[in-house]
Amino acid sequence: MEAVKQILRIPRNHELKIKVPQDFPENEIVEVILIMKKRQDSFKQKIQELKTAVKDNRFMNDLRDISEDFNTVD
Repeated sequence: MEAVKQILRIPRNHELKIKVPQDFPENEIVEVILIMKKRQDSFKQKIQELKTAVKDNRFMNDLRDISEDFNTVD
């Protein structure tokens, strides 16, 4: 199996052209997967997520565990 990665921006017409390497044989079956990267959140959204995270027990436990790991290193 050979993989080729291309990062493209979605155009207004929502059509993408994929450049296939010359060494790929004609009539070969390929699988195309589109993965959309998460958009950049605005600063206000990030601040709101941080405020929400402080009330999340799992997040706070993870943060505490990481702090304890660094305490042993320090």
